[in-house]
Formats: sequence, C-alpha cells, structure tokens
Amino acid sequence: MHTDTERCVRAVRSKDARFDGWFFTAVLTTGIYCRPSCPVVPPKPGNMVFHPSAAACQQAGFRACKRCRPDTSPGSPEWNHRADAVARAMRLIADGVVDREGVPGLAARLGYSTRQVERQLLAELGAGPLALARAQRARTARLLIETTDLPMAQIAFAAGFSSVRTFNDTVREVYALAPGELRTRAPRQTSHGTPGTLSLRLPFRAPLNPDNLFGHLAATAVPGVEEWRDGAYRRTLRLPYGHGIVALAPRHDHIACRLTLGDPRDLTVAISRCRRLLDLDADPVAVDEQLRADPVLAPLVDKAPGRRVPRTVDAAEFAVRAVLGQQVSTAAARTHAARLVTAHGTPVDDPEGGLTHLFPSPGELAALDPGTLALPRTRRTTLTTLVRRLADGDLHLGADSDWTETRALLLALPGFGPWTADAIAMRALGDPDAFLPTDLGVRRAARELGLPSTPAALTARAAAWRPWRAYAVQYLWATDSHPVNFLPA
Repeated sequence: MHTDTERCVRAVRSKDARFDGWFFTAVLTTGIYCRPSCPVVPPKPGNMVFHPSAAACQQAGFRACKRCRPDTSPGSPEWNHRADAVARAMRLIADGVVDREGVPGLAARLGYSTRQVERQLLAELGAGPLALARAQRARTARLLIETTDLPMAQIAFAAGFSSVRTFNDTVREVYALAPGELRTRAPRQTSHGTPGTLSLRLPFRAPLNPDNLFGHLAATAVPGVEEWRDGAYRRTLRLPYGHGIVALAPRHDHIACRLTLGDPRDLTVAISRCRRLLDLDADPVAVDEQLRADPVLAPLVDKAPGRRVPRTVDAAEFAVRAVLGQQVSTAAARTHAARLVTAHGTPVDDPEGGLTHLFPSPGELAALDPGTLALPRTRRTTLTTLVRRLADGDLHLGADSDWTETRALLLALPGFGPWTADAIAMRALGDPDAFLPTDLGVRRAARELGLPSTPAALTARAAAWRPWRAYAVQYLWATDSHPVNFLPA
C-alpha cells in the first residue's frame, strides 16, 4: 500500500487508525516517522514519504514519533493472510528466530539461501532481516525500559542486543533519547508485586468482538494449563528460554496483558504468540466487508462485527488436542487432554494458583504407553503417529509452515480426515481461508440459514467468502448457543 501515495495521504489526513501497521509516514522536514493515525497536524503532502515498515523508516534515518509511538502499532495484516516466503519470514522474525538462530537459521527454515531471503525482504519491506529484527529489539527494549525497573544492562541482553553499547546506540538512534531518558519520561505503572511480571497493552484494529474469541478459549481450556479467572484468560507458555504465564483480558480499545516470565529474554516471543493466539493483527474491516457481500452472512456480520479466529500459542499442542477432540464433546476432549497434562506435562509454579503444568511437548509424549490412553484403538494410533512425526521432525507445525503442503502431510497420517487437518490449518497454522464444511456446528448453521448443508455443496457456496472462510466459520458457529460463543461471566 505504501506505493499508493494518494491513498496514503488520504489515510493520514483522516487519521484513519485502520491503516496503522499497513504503512508508516516519514516526514522530511522533522526527520520523524509516524503511524497514519498520529494526532498531530498532518504535514504537507510534499513533505511526506511512505515506507512499508518501521525498520525501513529507521534505515532511512528517521526516528520514531514520541506522540503516536508508531513502533507500538498493530502488525501488518499482510503477514496473516499470505503464505509466501516473505510472510513466513515475517512471522518467524516476530517469533524471535533471527535473534536466536541468525539470518542463516531463518533462511534454513524457509528453504532459501540467505541472499534470497534478504533480497525478497528488502524488495517488499525496504529492510533486510537484520534491520527488521533490530527494529523489533528496539521495541522490546523500550517496553522493558518503560514498564520495569530492570537494570539497563539486563534489559539490553533481554531484548536481544549483543552488547550494552549496541543497545544504547540503537535506542538513541530510534527514539532520539537515551535509555535513561526514556525511563524518566515514561508514566510509572503499578507493579503487581510478582518478580518478572509485566503489564502491557496489546493494540488491535477495531472492531474486535471478544465473545467467540475468549469464549472459545475458556470453554475448551485444559485444566492445569488454562483457566478463566476474574475476567481474564490465563495459561502457561512454553518459551525458548523458559516458561511463562499470561493473563489476557479484553478492553474496549486494547487487550490487557499480564506476563510472568522466568527469563525476560522471552518477552518478544511471548508477546508475538499472544497476539497470534488472539488474532490481533487481523484487518476486520477487510474481512467483514468481504463476508458482508453475501446476503446470508450480512446480518450475522452486522450483528457482531469484528470476530477473530481463536488460534494457539503452540501449534504442536493444538494438533494433539485436535486429535483428542475427534468425534467427542468439548468436555470429553478437555478430560483427555488433562490426563496427558497430569501424566506427562512439566510442573510449573503459578504465583496466583490455578495453573500447574506446561502442556507436554511432542518429545515428552513420544514415550507414552498407548495402553494408558482411554481412547479407541484407531485414535491411539492416530495420536502416537502424530506425536512421533512431530518429535522426529518429520512433520513441522509452526508460523513458517506452508499451509498447502502441511495440510497434505497431515491428511497422509492415519486417522486424519479433512476436519482435523483443516482445524489445525485454521487455528494452529493461521490459514485465514481454512474451511470446515464437515463440522457439525457449521452444517447445523448452514441448514438454519438456508445454505447447502452437504460438504461439497457448502464448499462450492463458500467460494465467494475466500480468502476469509476461517472467519466465516466463526460467524456460522456464533449462531449456536454453545458456550464457545459467549464471553464467560
């Protein structure tokens, strides 16, 4: 979008927050860059240039606006609905892969050379992987500076910088303030009294309907791993350097996030996975506009716009839970998952009580005895085969997965049908066009709305909803009275 100057100028003049994260406005006369919705008086069109990323602005020598804080805007929705190499690279960078494995590690995951990855990112985003990761480190550093009392040296390494000097230079360059000045200027937040706990605000593009999003997570919560408490969804997180516990609560203009981390180096990854879990980088206006064009879906969209797809913080975990949920009720699936957690999960300490374990990893489940599973024999085979493939690395599920290829690999596993594969594609891999025509709730809704109820006919009818069929599923599910569709009391 940043190449469409006229459209960008209109968005800046109208201070349209829907475009925050789509592009950034760099002002030639002041040397700063802003989000489109910056509250200051818009500059003259001749003084504005537009960039596709904060990293591109920084590489061009611009510093972040202190008023609108463009580094805290929602991420571009482009990386949610695309499956090409650039989109997969951006999802991996957000997950901290460059900081942990370097550009060669990023390229290896994508199946390209480092030169190809750098060329593709530079062409589309105006910055290479190192610059994009650097911009992300700067955001993390600012967050830690403003919300914690950690020493600056500890913040530097927690944010992913290789040295305190690099940390200081980057913060000064990006924000035109020294780290100490950033901390002095920041409003002090109330501490929760728990070491390692941070309180954050996760932005999103409005509208956001929390009913099905938090309702689904709460209704399917696995005891010991997840819970709904005091208006917030809480769960444990398995992270690269340790574990964490997060509490997420919906507010009218943001998601209140409270993170307790064993290692502050996990902050960037934890935030990225929480945003992915709640689908916060989606563009609800574009989604709802497409679905509203169908006269059958239009009343559902108008009644409750902004529905998101409830996703996951761990793709492998969701795949295991999807198998456990085959042809059983939500309550039965929770029971089966809770037994696995108790028997194989890693115990954790929850300062607030209620959460007891991390969901077991494929490696921890690889040694389970199928005879101990209270499942039909075929389901045991399905589960053990999936776990073994995940543990051996023959099957990879993650932000960098190719949706079409991974779906084909899943369908080749014993006991995997279209429902299981598409549920994993929708909620674990993040495919916005995944569709569940065989799902009981979808077929029931289709009959009530006068849509075709057979899978083949419904799939043909749903072609008009592409590329947002996963969101159409949320609107169809919402016609039912199941607890997944309602925000818990």
